[in-house]
Amino acid sequence: MLTIIKNGEIYSPGYLGKKDILITDSKIAFIEDQIDPPERFVEVKVIDASGKIIVPGFIDAHVHIIGGGGEGSFKTRTPEIQLTDATLGGITTLIGVIGTDGTTRTMPSLIAKARALEEEGITCYVQTGSYQVPVKTLTGKIEDDIILVDKIIGAGEIAISDHRSSQPTVQELARIASAARLGGMLSNKAGIVNIHIGDSYDHFKLIEEVVETTDLPLRQFYPTHVNRNSHLFEEAIHFARKGGYVDFTTSTIAKFLEEGEVKCSKGLRIMLDQGVEISKITFTSDGQASLPEFDEHGVLRGLQIGKCDSLYKEVRAAVLEEKVPMETAIRVITENPADILKLSQKGRIAPGKDADLVFLDKETLSIDTVIAMGRKMVFGGAALVKGTFEG
Repeated sequence: MLTIIKNGEIYSPGYLGKKDILITDSKIAFIEDQIDPPERFVEVKVIDASGKIIVPGFIDAHVHIIGGGGEGSFKTRTPEIQLTDATLGGITTLIGVIGTDGTTRTMPSLIAKARALEEEGITCYVQTGSYQVPVKTLTGKIEDDIILVDKIIGAGEIAISDHRSSQPTVQELARIASAARLGGMLSNKAGIVNIHIGDSYDHFKLIEEVVETTDLPLRQFYPTHVNRNSHLFEEAIHFARKGGYVDFTTSTIAKFLEEGEVKCSKGLRIMLDQGVEISKITFTSDGQASLPEFDEHGVLRGLQIGKCDSLYKEVRAAVLEEKVPMETAIRVITENPADILKLSQKGRIAPGKDADLVFLDKETLSIDTVIAMGRKMVFGGAALVKGTFEG
């Protein structure tokens, strides 16, 4: 079947204006000022996108797809993600990670869940490992995981500057990064190391020491949670100015913001005002992660769950409240993560790319329609396709 989308205003994420899009199966075939359906020999579905902005499907590059948590014992292990947790938030590509619990959350389970989500209609990759060092891999070696397993694109999330981390040394982190880099080179994958940054005032120190004492480049590392407090955020600005990537976490609670966490939409505007290149910035949701609150002695005080729908909410807030241009703001969940993670078919609306598209109401910027790999998943803000165990 052919699908023609007519009259939509396209952000590729660069502004293309009002264009028609032809989708063949799961790919974008053409983008033209006007595409008319053939009169004979082929079935054509026409979608009228009048009054809509069309942007690339969103990439959420840090999601606990098999659940996370456990910092408050077994009962606080969070549930795994369901299909509509992603699609209703405009997300068509996920990167699954394991966090604090690298014992009861395992790589076989992570890969199985990634494949399940793809069977249900969206794209999913994973990182190998968890907070812990030595890294608990699938095959026994980081580079082997990346080279031999199609779904594994890098390593992480490795925890540093956090009381829950295994306190890795400079040498240990360098070996992890070297193995991931080699695996990426030999398999044409990103081979990047996703780094969890905690509340410690050590900030990016360990990453910077690795770069200073080895031949590894700064962009070998992909640090996340950089907005968790004001002092880390300030260091993140300096880190990004040096050429490093910085990833904001959109899931939060009011108490975290009251205690100094930097709201993502505001943080984006500040970084841009401070001269940070937009290509160095991404947003991720930390979906299905626990959002634990600890006291000054590291004792758990409470816990909530991260939500994938926070991802676009913060981009929308950046546009509507912080006045960041749409073509700039949308890059942090489309083009930028696609480039950083070497997902060449994702993140842009262009001929030959995967047909992952989100329609936004032009006035409110709310999500109306979501298409993943050419299949309509959401329409009118409601799920058309649900996961296997969703009601």
